[in-house]
Amino acid sequence: MRSPLLRSLFSSTVGKKVIIALTGVSLILFVVVHLAGNLTLVFGNADTFNAYAHKLMNLGPLLYLAEFLLATVFIFHFSLAIYTTLKNRGARSKNYVLLKSAGRVSKKTISSRTMIYSGIIIIAFIVIHLITFKYGPGISDGYVAMIGGEAVRDLFRLVVEAFQKEWYVAFYVFSMLVLGTHLRHGFWSAIQSLGLNNPSSSQPAYTLGLILAVIMAFGFLFIPLYVYFVY
Repeated sequence: MRSPLLRSLFSSTVGKKVIIALTGVSLILFVVVHLAGNLTLVFGNADTFNAYAHKLMNLGPLLYLAEFLLATVFIFHFSLAIYTTLKNRGARSKNYVLLKSAGRVSKKTISSRTMIYSGIIIIAFIVIHLITFKYGPGISDGYVAMIGGEAVRDLFRLVVEAFQKEWYVAFYVFSMLVLGTHLRHGFWSAIQSLGLNNPSSSQPAYTLGLILAVIMAFGFLFIPLYVYFVY
């Protein structure tokens, strides 16, 4: 039998927003860690990056568990976010007679008005990203590197080859700019949904969200540009 708390979370609008916020924060943490790992492409070399990727793959059951949890969080976040957005839009179309600017307090921006679209673009990017790298060619296809006398997948070579294609670099950069707009409002919205905002922390939280979005977006888009022009 489901607990009353879980039932109320999934059945109420406020509960859904709390779940969206918590899963969103979890995804933000993943994005931060993922960027830190990917920066070995810039501040390391082929062996550094391949060794990092190989260590992740060698986690075995822990990796599968992490991927399962990440996929679950991702599915809950985007499905509930899309459901809530569509439901709210349906309600507004019936009740709103006059549309006015939300003003400074609500922090309504292009980012907030396009969350559903930026979310869909991010989903498309993730699918293409996984097909290209995680499920791309491996050792059996000739992508082999030697690390400490052991044959490992040469993911570095695959990344360099992908980022030598102008269309893929352009798509990647565009997707990361979209990710930045999504994070900008997503962070602020999570703070609101979790009841952590107040008059004294509202502006700092909004500013922090903007800084986070800029760092993550430009951190990620810098990598393909660096690889394209350097390699």
